[in-house]
Amino acid sequence: MTGRSRECDAARVIEVEGRELMRKRPGMYVGSTGVGGLHQLVYEVASRSVNEVLTGGGGCVDVTLTQDGGVRIADDGPGIPFEAAGEVRVGGGLETLLTRPETELRPDGRNTVRWSVYGVGPCAATVMSSRLTAEVRRGGVRRVQEYARGVALVPPVTAGPATDTGTTIAFWPDPGIFDTVECSFAVLARRVREVALLNRGLTLSLTDERPAGGTRSVSFRYPDGAGDFVALLDAESERVLPEVIAFEWENEGMAGIAEAALSWRSVREERVRSFANSVPTPEGGTHEVGFRTGVAAALTEHALRHGLLKSGGPGLGAGRVGEGLTAVVSVRLDRPECDGSTRGRLGGATVRDGVEQGVREHLGSWLDRHPERAAAVIGRITRDTDPDES
Repeated sequence: MTGRSRECDAARVIEVEGRELMRKRPGMYVGSTGVGGLHQLVYEVASRSVNEVLTGGGGCVDVTLTQDGGVRIADDGPGIPFEAAGEVRVGGGLETLLTRPETELRPDGRNTVRWSVYGVGPCAATVMSSRLTAEVRRGGVRRVQEYARGVALVPPVTAGPATDTGTTIAFWPDPGIFDTVECSFAVLARRVREVALLNRGLTLSLTDERPAGGTRSVSFRYPDGAGDFVALLDAESERVLPEVIAFEWENEGMAGIAEAALSWRSVREERVRSFANSVPTPEGGTHEVGFRTGVAAALTEHALRHGLLKSGGPGLGAGRVGEGLTAVVSVRLDRPECDGSTRGRLGGATVRDGVEQGVREHLGSWLDRHPERAAAVIGRITRDTDPDES
């Protein structure tokens, strides 16, 4: 046996063992065999479409729950090319993406949108579905390929001309793996809307063809990103400010881009939502710590300069400024570091410092440009909180 033959055989063994392990232990890759794991298949395929659209000049991703129990995800990106026979393209090529975990292909980056903490990629849907079909429209040609339980049934074939560009992946989750193959329209709609809010200008739609009474559909596009997010969270609340404060900046120290939006309501409850590369961080992390510290510092500095706080007295600490605060803080990092097995908390001291500095500067500038509104916010905080609290 030649060296080249041994390499190919070894690669084939790894591929087969990986596929069998994913089918035997699906929870390791998508979290569970319940409806949560089922939704992860949707997220893994949809995230790849969103990334293709955002980097390739398209603008729309459509998710459809089909009448026969399948899920179809279509985008208008440039179309992910199928590889030539025998070619493996690291980080690219549709067959590679459909058969190898994305964690083996490329690291996360600030331009990578993640819909879930797992980051396995479309191969999860390939392996854990009884059937999957992939269609690429590129260069005036439409090419298709079909898989069954992770195995390609035939090589990619030309199926006719194409008048547009894009990639469509349709899959039917394997009932032998999942406890249910019925996706929740409501749950998916919430996450679709969330991703649209975190990626300004992106159009995302969700259509459900299953109801007996007729198709239902929602579509989301938000030009102001995190600002729209806060406005939506506060839609039914009385606000202290007439508008949402929003800003975005790049910080090379943390190797990424941060976006923050905030407002104050007349109630005392705090609502702060945080994200890293579009993935929720429900346990917070360094970006939240930096955000809160930056907000408190900017308000305290402005209040002292304008005589709204007594010099030498307690500042407006994070605990005080948080009452009634609604905020969204989102970071897009080259190398996100998550703490814990659930990846629900973001780490990295440079992220904390970069977010704190940016919020301090941008919010401080906004306060200086709007002294009357700044006084209203600071007055609400100093009236409604314990002056001894820091």
